[in-house]
Amino acid sequence: MSTHNSSAQECDATMYNSIKTVGYKRKNIKLLITFESMDFLSALEQLKKIMFAIHPLSENEWDDFALIWQPYEAKRKTILTKTGETERYLYFVLDGVQRGFFLHDDGREATIVFTYPFSFSGIADSFLTQTPSKFFLETLTTSSFIRTEYKQLNELLLRHHNFQTCIFKAISHTFAGVLERQIEIQCFSAEEKFKALLKRSPHVLHLIPHKYLASYLGIDATTFSKLLGTVRL
Repeated sequence: MSTHNSSAQECDATMYNSIKTVGYKRKNIKLLITFESMDFLSALEQLKKIMFAIHPLSENEWDDFALIWQPYEAKRKTILTKTGETERYLYFVLDGVQRGFFLHDDGREATIVFTYPFSFSGIADSFLTQTPSKFFLETLTTSSFIRTEYKQLNELLLRHHNFQTCIFKAISHTFAGVLERQIEIQCFSAEEKFKALLKRSPHVLHLIPHKYLASYLGIDATTFSKLLGTVRL
């Protein structure tokens, strides 16, 4: 695995031949935005859809929020966050697949979560509490993001109290999903776990290597392969 210092690359205008520059205006402020593979303004529109589905923001609140994001790219199998590091960034995925995982002292891995377009990524508990992470975050494929730092987001929370409501709702939805997954892990049979995955996210079978899906479900790879060949919804 490569490290985030050597493999991950900031989108920089000098690195690309076909980068465009766009003016993003808010009152008397003009922000120059560079983008390559995906129009940066389109990325912000995708982010806006997600945010407003959680909780509506005013025009000024949204403009301030849009200004704190920057493009970021990482190669396949790049470690974005290591265990023991404090998560500095909140990512919004534009392209590629990532996974968060726990690495046991004996070398066993447990896949905790996957992220892909258009969802948020990062080690959430470490980011929110600004404490060392217990997990790794890596890219499974070449990935493109926009991302922001904790300091920038925290300043917005202090400036716009409506963001606190938005973050509270987002965390509530995430927590509900975590509890549902705990039920599946502790109570469901291997076949029930597999069916629940297919029902909730059938597209992941084509996006994510099956060994990682088996780890995510808490079943061995051989059982996963058998279920893949026999279970139909």
